[in-house]
Amino acid sequence: MEQKIHQGRNVKRFREMLGIKQEALAYDLGKDWNQKKISMLEQKDVIEDDLLKQISTSLNIPVEAFQNFDEEQAINIISNTFDNGAFLNTGHTATFNVNPIEKLVSLHEEKIALFERMLKEKDEMMARLEKLINT
Repeated sequence: MEQKIHQGRNVKRFREMLGIKQEALAYDLGKDWNQKKISMLEQKDVIEDDLLKQISTSLNIPVEAFQNFDEEQAINIISNTFDNGAFLNTGHTATFNVNPIEKLVSLHEEKIALFERMLKEKDEMMARLEKLINT
């Protein structure tokens, strides 16, 4: 029996691996989103392609990862691939365009830059408000 891929659970797994809270993903997806909607989304077996593409862009994770990742299958591949540190040819090859650690660091740097810009905008807005109040 073939294991069914649970796309919502995969979104949750990757989001948590990246250390991104549901609220932050909701913010990235737009004004119609909130933490509760993300929680409900992560319970869905199948997510609409357009929405999956948005999530993919937000988390910087390929759409295929959400569509194809099966934890049980991944564990089997890993356990069958490594034997006392020796790599066995199982027909499965991992392909990474970028070192995954570098990708995570880059993603976190982008998020930090975004938050810094948001803080700067907040400070500028506060300064304008103080100036309005004092005039």
